[in-house]
Amino acid sequence: MGRSAGVVKWLCGLGILLAAGAAAQRYQPAEHTQAPPFFGNITPEQAAILSDMGLSSERDRDPAWVLAEHRRLTRALATLQPQRKGVVDAYVITVGLDSDPVFGREAREAGKVLSRRYDATGRTIVLAGTDGSADSQLPRGSPENLSAALARIAELMDKNEDVLILYTTSHGAPMGIVYNDGDHGYGMISPQRLWTMFGQLGITRRMVLVSACYSGVFVPLLSNVDTIVITASSDDRTSFGCKSDSDWTFFGDALINHALRKPQDIAAAGSEAVRLIGEWEGRGNLVPSQPQVSIGANTAVWLNALDQRRPKDAGVPVGRPAVSLLDGK
Repeated sequence: MGRSAGVVKWLCGLGILLAAGAAAQRYQPAEHTQAPPFFGNITPEQAAILSDMGLSSERDRDPAWVLAEHRRLTRALATLQPQRKGVVDAYVITVGLDSDPVFGREAREAGKVLSRRYDATGRTIVLAGTDGSADSQLPRGSPENLSAALARIAELMDKNEDVLILYTTSHGAPMGIVYNDGDHGYGMISPQRLWTMFGQLGITRRMVLVSACYSGVFVPLLSNVDTIVITASSDDRTSFGCKSDSDWTFFGDALINHALRKPQDIAAAGSEAVRLIGEWEGRGNLVPSQPQVSIGANTAVWLNALDQRRPKDAGVPVGRPAVSLLDGK
């Protein structure tokens, strides 16, 4: 073998070693390996009561991590801008309440889409775990962080003029949406808890979008003339697409990635999302999730003001389509 051939072989071997080293060092998101310390050992009725109380628990948190999390949340809240007098401003919160990367990716992109659509640059906060590529630099999606974000927005907004837009994505249960951060954080946000927080803070104009199984449980209590509620399922059905390596749940892909990227009103967007989800579920012979859409009669007052400022051009969907999950069935 000549010298040149030997150098090439050495370089190829080095490349293989480097590739193997990179693969070995590839980021691995935290997995759920331990049962919840409270919710795993109580009855559904007890879980519902604790959820209404807003109970959550943290396990084995490093004190330095707690301080770093406090700083992440403080920095994020500090970026929120005050409302503009005489302008109907939208404040957007998107939150991934489970640390599986699909929810982190969905919460991040939902924040971008909703901020663009509703002219909420500087008035958007994203709470989420990892997107699958590295540890999250965002405040985590947790009940406590959501409470703090809602309280800060309530301080900044004109409650007679402005609007809260809340998008949550996670696993769900018959009593609410689940908070689960790896093997460390556990809890639940029930409809009663969310309704109570809105009441305590005086946030009456709101759009609540819930991506989770059984998320229809939020519709009866939160629906009123000033509120829009759109959920991924009815109160007794599961929704689909929450595989960890996905980019979207079915609901997030249909409503956020497709329907709300278009210059159409919320009723049309809700109808498109319901149709798309039905088509995807039919393709996979899945039990229909029955997404719910509730649009209060008085929401037109603030919707019209926001829609006048929405982009005139449609955005382009990103990420792997949620329905591609069916290709591996």
